[in-house]
Amino acid sequence: MNSINKNEVTSKNQVTHMNDLQKRKVVEHNDLISSVAKMDKTPLKIFELAVSAIDTTNPPKDNIVYLSKQELFSFFDVRSENKHTRFKQAIEKMQKQAYFQIREVKDQGYEMKSIVPIPYVEWNSYNDVVTIEFNHRIMPYLIELNTNFTQYALSDIVELSSKYSIILYKWLCMSYNQYDYYSTKGNRREEQLEKYRNPSISMKELRRLTDTVNEYQRFTNFSKKILDIPLEEISNYTHFNVTYDKIKKGRAIDSIVFHITEKRMADDNSYKQEDETYLEDKARKEVAQEQFYLQAMESRYTKILMEHFMLSSYDLIDKAIMAGLQKHVYPLYDKLKDLRGLSGVETHVSYVSEKKEGYSKRNIAKYLKKAIEQYLITVKIQDKMENGSM
Repeated sequence: MNSINKNEVTSKNQVTHMNDLQKRKVVEHNDLISSVAKMDKTPLKIFELAVSAIDTTNPPKDNIVYLSKQELFSFFDVRSENKHTRFKQAIEKMQKQAYFQIREVKDQGYEMKSIVPIPYVEWNSYNDVVTIEFNHRIMPYLIELNTNFTQYALSDIVELSSKYSIILYKWLCMSYNQYDYYSTKGNRREEQLEKYRNPSISMKELRRLTDTVNEYQRFTNFSKKILDIPLEEISNYTHFNVTYDKIKKGRAIDSIVFHITEKRMADDNSYKQEDETYLEDKARKEVAQEQFYLQAMESRYTKILMEHFMLSSYDLIDKAIMAGLQKHVYPLYDKLKDLRGLSGVETHVSYVSEKKEGYSKRNIAKYLKKAIEQYLITVKIQDKMENGSM
């Protein structure tokens, strides 16, 4: 980005304490929240602050957000005279050592991904702008939030002084937000709601989540560092009060059950109100997805795809897949039908099913959309040639 653009950013006041930190929200995919953060507190806080600057309704096309130095110093509490040096050291450490180890559960097992979240940071000595560019591989976990996402207040983690406090707080939010949502919207039994409000985690999973598989082997040390101190911080500085119980299997501690209650502050309802607005948007998306799904199930194109083995019976019960086809692919099939008739659509699908170049079962809608877009260009060229206009 050139200096003129940076000055424009500064003049528009987009980087000088961008949006009061008290009002900022962080939204992340649950797979990222459940990942292992291979970093200490400061890089993790810088990442959370940067994520809060993403507008999920209008994501940055270049994966870049802008912060201010003062905002960063304020957020991770750097007040000393050597704050610029400490900031530089934190950035260097984040880029050289910090990464997320993400585990995604699949039908046949799970996939592991290691992603350095912020590979590029730029700042200078003559203005307050800090340019942060996210790794393109981390972006799906920050902007593709149709399902399985969690939102929390940035202000809740400002005072957390331990990386374990931040990790546990995010994980607890992931569970409690589901309790909050379904207790209002329904669709869950009472015992399911109680599990969201009192989530359980095995010791094995808790050690993986906190990256302490080989640390604090004595439970007394583990409970102090990973449970007692972090939960005290969470209860003191966030909108949660949290306690826990140890569940034994034989003589060993097998799992931990957390008990979450939410602080209801009469003088500060902004967090709750904004959360409800976000969840209402999510509910609207779910309604739209349901409508697209029902339309897809009635579409002739679904039958054609089934006949050519592009869809399985399992795909038919996946609302996201079917809604994606109805929204992004079937309108293009309508265009082809207008040009070549239904038989033209069948011929195209037959060809695609035989070729299957770059085919991905995980994103069938994207694959079919690309195929029909390319074919429509060919069809239009052919029509022009036949009409003698080329």
